[in-house]
Amino acid sequence: LSGPPFTHQQTPCKMVYYGQTSCEQDTERYLDVVKYVFSSYKKEVPLVINTMGWVKGDGLLLLIDIIRLLSPSHIVQMDVYDWKAMAPLTPEYVHVTPGLYTKGKQQAKCKQMGTSGAEAWKSSEGEGDALAPQYKLLYVHPEFPRAGVAGEARVHSGILRDMSILGYLGQLQSPDIGAVLPLHSLVPYQVPFSAVALRVIHTDVAPTNIMYAVNASWVGLCRIPDEIRCQTDGPVLLTQTPVCDCLGFGIVRGVEMEKKLYHILTPVPPENLRLVNCLLLGNIAIPNCVLVGQQGVEGEIPYVTSDYNYSI
Repeated sequence: LSGPPFTHQQTPCKMVYYGQTSCEQDTERYLDVVKYVFSSYKKEVPLVINTMGWVKGDGLLLLIDIIRLLSPSHIVQMDVYDWKAMAPLTPEYVHVTPGLYTKGKQQAKCKQMGTSGAEAWKSSEGEGDALAPQYKLLYVHPEFPRAGVAGEARVHSGILRDMSILGYLGQLQSPDIGAVLPLHSLVPYQVPFSAVALRVIHTDVAPTNIMYAVNASWVGLCRIPDEIRCQTDGPVLLTQTPVCDCLGFGIVRGVEMEKKLYHILTPVPPENLRLVNCLLLGNIAIPNCVLVGQQGVEGEIPYVTSDYNYSI
């Protein structure tokens, strides 16, 4: 309401770094993250849950799961002007429709009849024949054409995401109005390999290549409950992606192999950085302009090449 998100960023009470712009690849972890964040909600203030725009196929089923898990008091559903996108999400509809991981009322009846396979559908609420959800549906029908056209939204959200990252990095600048300092002129924190665990969220990376992947990357600065135990000088590699608190973000602007140090730029205050013991690397890239548009770089720009071979 106060303008585009990048203009008024705030530190969240609870945050998890999911590490991807779409949850399609790992819907199970997405639901775990939603549960984890929601579990710290104190019901003293109203909560607005901004669901995502993926409402086809599995996306709709996932939305039904989320409605069941979070039990909202109201749902605001925005229709698309010139295309019948989806059924109205009435309490009755959600009650009988199976989600991706939770069952609807229908399935519970199959189970009572002893249908094989239905036993596997154990929902967190017990029987699916529980009372229908009690919420008020507010159905909004926009009167202007092309509302909610997907292709344009994707490009637009990519630009807004880059702007959010740039706005976040803007906290590294001095509050005095003057010259903007390029990132390569700022002094990074030095973090020993043995002090933080490391995990690439979105893909498998061979341990021998992990430092190539981490170098010059955007990372979530996180806190896992386990103590980091390291027999050697590191790096400490996690075998699974934890669902854990994220305290902020940073750029690994260098990896010093001899001294076994990560060089990290971040605006997170030192008192919070003391809690960080895990770096999560996701599928979120540093905006191109950070690498290409910085002042004061002479000769070739690191990590940027025009002499690119597309056959590789």
